[in-house]
Amino acid sequence: MGFLKGFFILAILFSVLTWVAFAEDYSLQYFLSRASSEKNELSKTEMKELLNRIHGVLDQARRIHMKLVQAIQTGETDIRYQEGKFWMSKLEEDQKSIEIGTQQLKLLTERPTHLVASIKLYKSLKDLSSNFNAYNNMPLFSALVGDIAPEMELWADPIFYKLYLLPLAHSKDVEKVVPQKGSKPVQKGKKP
Repeated sequence: MGFLKGFFILAILFSVLTWVAFAEDYSLQYFLSRASSEKNELSKTEMKELLNRIHGVLDQARRIHMKLVQAIQTGETDIRYQEGKFWMSKLEEDQKSIEIGTQQLKLLTERPTHLVASIKLYKSLKDLSSNFNAYNNMPLFSALVGDIAPEMELWADPIFYKLYLLPLAHSKDVEKVVPQKGSKPVQKGKKP
C-alpha cells in the first residue's frame, strides 16, 4: 500500500513537472525568434499573449512616465525652466500615446482583426519608444527610464509589426472601419 501511494505521488509529480517544462514561455526572446523565422503566423493564444505582453510594456511605460513627471515637478532633477517646459510637453504627448495605446489594446482584445486599432497601437508604441530613447539620452532621466526604450522598440517594430500588423493587413477577414460620409443632397435642376 505504501509503495503504491509513493508511486502515485511520484507519477503526479512527474506529470506536473513535464507540463511545466513544456509550457510556452512567451517572452521577448520567444517573439523575437518568431519574428525572425519564416513562419509569421501566430495562433490565437500567441496573439492574445502578445497583446498581454504589450499591455505590460504600456503599464511599465505608465509607471516610468509618472516617475519622470514627479521628478521634474518636485525638482529632483536640476532642469532650467525652459527645458522643464519642453520635457513636460513631451511627457504630455507620452501620456496621450499611453492612453491611446491602452484604448487600442482593449479594442484589439475584443476584436483582434481590427486593422485601424492595430495601426494606432503600433504608432503609439513607436512614438513612446522614440521619446523614451530621447529621455534615455538625458543623463538626468536615464536612471529613471532604464532599458524600457529599446525593449519597447523591439516590441513595436520587429515583433508587433511583423507578427501582428502585417499578417492582419494581408488577411482577408480584416475589420476596417470606414468613415461615414454625409450624403450630399442631389440638387434638382430647375427647368426654365
